[in-house]
Amino acid sequence: MNFTELINWRDIFTVSMILFAVIDIIGSIPIIVDLRSKIGHIQSEKATIVAAIIMIAFLFLGEEILKLIGIDANSFAVAGSFVLFFLALEMILGIRLYKEDNPTTASIVPIAFPLIAGAGTMTTLLSLRSEYAKINIIIAIIINVIVVYIVLKLSGKIEKILGPNGLGIIRKIFGIILLAISVKLFGANVKQLFI
Repeated sequence: MNFTELINWRDIFTVSMILFAVIDIIGSIPIIVDLRSKIGHIQSEKATIVAAIIMIAFLFLGEEILKLIGIDANSFAVAGSFVLFFLALEMILGIRLYKEDNPTTASIVPIAFPLIAGAGTMTTLLSLRSEYAKINIIIAIIINVIVVYIVLKLSGKIEKILGPNGLGIIRKIFGIILLAISVKLFGANVKQLFI
């Protein structure tokens, strides 16, 4: 069976939407704008390429890496739910939990990891792997990476269009969505730890 027979556009659309919600690049615009104001320049190309490499590598090697260090996928998912939970709290309450000491660049950390290819994205990729063909997941990753690149490049313009109030509202809405995803992720995986 060749790759073209495995490609399913409905699956690609579904996986793309799931990854889009988890990556939440639109909800991350305030963080990107804040980083740009502190640092002055964001290396969009570098951040996008590194995030894509991390996601595709984790899709193929994630479970093996976890097994190698003695962590099961459920434990990783629960840990990922905590990371998402605290990111959501930052967005909803307007507090800062993640602090970068004297950042000089904003490409790999914190944009490529953990903002784009964070624990939530990794956990999601592991769970998608059991339901969808890898080729469909890879295409969905590429689609999301293109969207991420466009948002990173246009974040200044998007900020001007939405204004501080618009960004604040979007941040809170996506914060609540992210909080709901973290609770669902926690609930779905915590039971497996005690079986």
